[in-house]
Amino acid sequence: MKYPSTILNLIECFKKLPGIGERTAERLALSIIKMDDDVVSLFSKSLKDVKTKIRRCECCNNLSEDNLCEICKDKSRNKSLLCVVDDPKNVILFEKLNIFDGYYHVLDGLISPIDGINPEDINIDSLINHVKKNNIEELILALKPSIEGETTSLYISKLLDDSKIKITKIAHGIPIGADIDYVDSLTLEMALENRMDISPNKLS
Repeated sequence: MKYPSTILNLIECFKKLPGIGERTAERLALSIIKMDDDVVSLFSKSLKDVKTKIRRCECCNNLSEDNLCEICKDKSRNKSLLCVVDDPKNVILFEKLNIFDGYYHVLDGLISPIDGINPEDINIDSLINHVKKNNIEELILALKPSIEGETTSLYISKLLDDSKIKITKIAHGIPIGADIDYVDSLTLEMALENRMDISPNKLS
């Protein structure tokens, strides 16, 4: 015997989420049936809202409900520090640590020619414009410690070769190939505090 098509459709929807397999999707779908109507309505509304209300910050490309995200609106932060990450989730990770008071720029990916991702496919141009238009003194590259992350870091540093900006990257306390999303808070904090200078004039 199969589930009714309504439940099967919901199971298939849950399976589209990352990390959700058949059994977990089945369990989640059946739990929806037991929920109060108010909770289900809130669930449904939240799904719609996240698709219709969430946009990208015009300044840093972070997730936001307004033209500018809450971080970019905060005038009390250090305008001379700009931390570059490849995913909006990483902004949340650093903010939870509460040890960085600068601003962010989200690339939305890393250079990976083998996957067909070139510099023009991610937000590097907007990053360079951001750096040149503002009084940025230090650019912190907090990218995934992988070949793609290293390639992207080197590319950005080369683009800013003629600038006087200090370019650093977070220290390799993070294992090569590991997703920064799964790094524990202590390791991430140490990596940020022990970042290295990779300005072009310091590479030789």
